[in-house]
Amino acid sequence: MGRWRPPAPSSSPYITPAGFAALQKELNDIWLRRRDVVKALAAAAAEGDRSENAEYIYRKKELGGLDRRIRYLQKRLPILNVVRDLPDGDAVYFGAIVEVRDDDDDIYTYRIVGPDETDAKISAISIDSPLAKALLAKRVDDEIVVKTEEKTTTMRIVSIRYKQQQ
Repeated sequence: MGRWRPPAPSSSPYITPAGFAALQKELNDIWLRRRDVVKALAAAAAEGDRSENAEYIYRKKELGGLDRRIRYLQKRLPILNVVRDLPDGDAVYFGAIVEVRDDDDDIYTYRIVGPDETDAKISAISIDSPLAKALLAKRVDDEIVVKTEEKTTTMRIVSIRYKQQQ
């Protein structure tokens, strides 16, 4: 059995201005970090026998990880569409901050963002997620049904707002 895996489905190319700036900053920071890793790798390689040199092996792996992330960001950044305009109206679209109430009367707040800036800590969900797809184009008091592999959940939209972008 081989290691081949089918390619992942392409994600949406949308991103907020803050998310785009964060990715650009990450790319710049990685280039600076890479420079330091290359210096450390050269110093470790100069120590001699590389087969038993833990520092050399560690730095090679670290350099490979940095190079992978650089390649990804260099390919991803040019195709991203920065969404600067907030929609007019009261429906859920990209960039919306949505409060929903579930069957147990618990209220959850989600922000719909691009797949490159999702963060569970701040409840920023990808526009490609099942929940975001169910929320799109809905209005306050609309009921949505979210189907995942494990279960089906019914939620009602409590409020919709948009964060002003800098």
